[in-house]
Amino acid sequence: MRLTDGETAVERTSDRELVVTRTVRGAARHVFEAWARPDLFKRWWAPASFGVTIISYEADVRTGGTYRLEMGHPTSDQTMTFFGRYLDVVPDARIVWTNDEGDQDGPVTTVTFEESDGETLVTVRDLYPSKQSLDEAIASGSTSGWGEQLRQLDAILADLDAGAGGA
Repeated sequence: MRLTDGETAVERTSDRELVVTRTVRGAARHVFEAWARPDLFKRWWAPASFGVTIISYEADVRTGGTYRLEMGHPTSDQTMTFFGRYLDVVPDARIVWTNDEGDQDGPVTTVTFEESDGETLVTVRDLYPSKQSLDEAIASGSTSGWGEQLRQLDAILADLDAGAGGA
């Protein structure tokens, strides 16, 4: 399976791994910041077309830190909660985290940032515990928002590179 919208590529590279790539306009430090700062992350993470809102997001983005993300949808009284641990964080280069919210082990996600000429290649690797769990994620549609999410990320990077949202 390989899907592309011309900018974002989503590819199943093995029975257990899904890889997403996109080059965004911005320095790696700003791309990292958009993933690591909850105020910025909340601006781009939920695909707008899904109708999902981020109710709360707390993150201590450092090796050994944790995160908790709560999202809601207007058609449901139930919120969706996602949480996990950061296994490895290298500022401006890599974030590795667990997805611990399910009954079983969730995927381990690694995102890397490789800067070249003012742009950054973002590579997201989701390594699922089994073929079945990746099959289920794809069938549920939970892996289908990457193109839109990364377009939304790209949109806020112009502000960061201009100094409007920098730390």
